[in-house]
Amino acid sequence: MARAKNYCGKMREIDNPYETWTLDHAGWTWQVLKKYQTPENEKKNPYARWLVAAKSPETYGSWEMGDTYVHEIKNSGAVRTINPIFREEMKELGIGIPSN
Repeated sequence: MARAKNYCGKMREIDNPYETWTLDHAGWTWQVLKKYQTPENEKKNPYARWLVAAKSPETYGSWEMGDTYVHEIKNSGAVRTINPIFREEMKELGIGIPSN
């Protein structure tokens, strides 16, 4: 069986993330810059992580970069927005983007 390709495994710039997750009522924003595993493997791994740039009231308007657990973002109630450029790249490859 062939290994699934991780299409989000290459680091992107803060202004061109794969996804943006926002938690408006708390003032949090996460820009997903890299995913270390495929979505299928993330579901199996409670310690799956993403490289993100995060902005919150505690960062005083600046971005802080680092790894965060996937479940911390997904379980926060944050809303996902997929970068239109990434969506087009996947469309050109004939690959659908998985839901949350």
